[in-house]
Amino acid sequence: MRFEDFAAARLPALLRYAALLCGERELARDLVQEALTKALVRWKRIGSLDRPEAYVRAMVTNEFLSLRRRKAVRTVALTHQEISGPDAPSVPDHAAAVGAGDDLWRRLLALPRQQRAVLVLRYYEGLTDDEIADTLKCRPGTVRAYASRALATLRVELTVDVPKIPSMSQGEPA
Repeated sequence: MRFEDFAAARLPALLRYAALLCGERELARDLVQEALTKALVRWKRIGSLDRPEAYVRAMVTNEFLSLRRRKAVRTVALTHQEISGPDAPSVPDHAAAVGAGDDLWRRLLALPRQQRAVLVLRYYEGLTDDEIADTLKCRPGTVRAYASRALATLRVELTVDVPKIPSMSQGEPA
């Protein structure tokens, strides 16, 4: 398979995966672009693998995990009012109105990178612990530990925020 064919076929899935990892579409595009640039240089070897998409996905994951080692570049998000001209959205973004999904998304973004990567690889990409371990270059036991910690953190945060409903069985008037 030619690199151009591979990139055209897998680009949407790689962008979705990277967006789930980092939480920002523009940063996701940068991660995928960087990974694909590196893959192009090595395509003769990568293209001959049984599953080149797994190798490139691992490259995207490594780019994401190495962000903390690079100098951080701060960006300023534009609000709807600041966007004008032909590129301005003509309809409101209804996805922003979904409160529960937004809340869970913020909680996922608050997790450490390794834990978030494990959850995304397991629940979005559907990989096994062994495949995740290959992607993250760690042991399957480490993958299970990251997943356990991440899920425990989410579980605690979600139960802490649940409002208590008074019990009717304690003699309170109905």
